[in-house]
Amino acid sequence: MSKVAVIVTNDVEDIEYTSPVEALKNAGHEVVTIENEAGNQIVGKHGTKLTADKGIGDVKPDEFDGLLPDQLRADDRFVNFVKDFLMDDKPTFAICHGPQLFIQTGLTAGRTMTAYLTVRPDLYYAGARVKDQPVVVDRNLVTSRTPDDLDDFNGAMLAILKK
Repeated sequence: MSKVAVIVTNDVEDIEYTSPVEALKNAGHEVVTIENEAGNQIVGKHGTKLTADKGIGDVKPDEFDGLLPDQLRADDRFVNFVKDFLMDDKPTFAICHGPQLFIQTGLTAGRTMTAYLTVRPDLYYAGARVKDQPVVVDRNLVTSRTPDDLDDFNGAMLAILKK
């Protein structure tokens, strides 16, 4: 099975972490939660508490088969981590505001994606082809709009990891 890096920090939309992580684990994949430092306590917008397994300085992109990023787009360590996944066309998954991190990489031009309503114009101006669909798959990149789309998102994410 695959080893998936999940980049997350405080104020994550709880279900956008818990639902994909549960789907990944139930399918037998290993999930590693990454934040600034290993052991950091992370609290979601609705009170979900989790602990970072690893700090960003402790990991390398080539240790993972897939990536689910969220927030942290102002920190070059996280941006570069995501950039490596996109450049290598490794399975990368993002929902809601997560695709904003892709803009920071400079690698959105020509990619087909979706995101939360207010993020879609940013993706468009960064050169992406933007669709208003529950889930969009562009090679190994899977994006989705909102928690309402999690069933479709989780299904597409797991299908990419089966390849």
